[in-house]
Amino acid sequence: MTDTTIRPAAPEADAAAVDRAWLQQAVALAVENVEAGGGPFGAVIVRDGELLAIGQNRVTRDLDPTAHAEVSAIRAACRAAGDFSLAGATLYTSCEPCPLCLAASLWARLDRIVFAADRHDAAEGGFDDRAFYELFSRDRAEWETAVEELRIADAPAPFTAWIAKGDRVDY
Repeated sequence: MTDTTIRPAAPEADAAAVDRAWLQQAVALAVENVEAGGGPFGAVIVRDGELLAIGQNRVTRDLDPTAHAEVSAIRAACRAAGDFSLAGATLYTSCEPCPLCLAASLWARLDRIVFAADRHDAAEGGFDDRAFYELFSRDRAEWETAVEELRIADAPAPFTAWIAKGDRVDY
């Protein structure tokens, strides 16, 4: 991955061609990662035509189920930008973000997400993306993993402390 900037030849150049070029880099990262023993996912984050960060799936390498390519790219981009907000940036990813990566992208305040393969392609490759999307549409009582609320008296205490903290950084 040596290309770090893709710029249109002229201001009127096709924006879709620029998107395709960044997506090709994300797909190339995914293929490289498979060859290196990782999962088939790659991501790049771009702001103002400049590459902020890349990410590859490191779940098995790092023994971390959250080390998805998109999450890894978001973490690296935030470090590079010196901010937890990636407003103004676009995530290009080799595959439609799973619910974890989609939520991380929303929390990062990315302006756009552009993906190549979809959840059905991922499912054909043996990944749970489609199953998780389907799971979230069902009532939690039907889930295999129990998700239960146990309301204790001081449950809202962290939020009360947050609201009272005058020097907090809202996000």
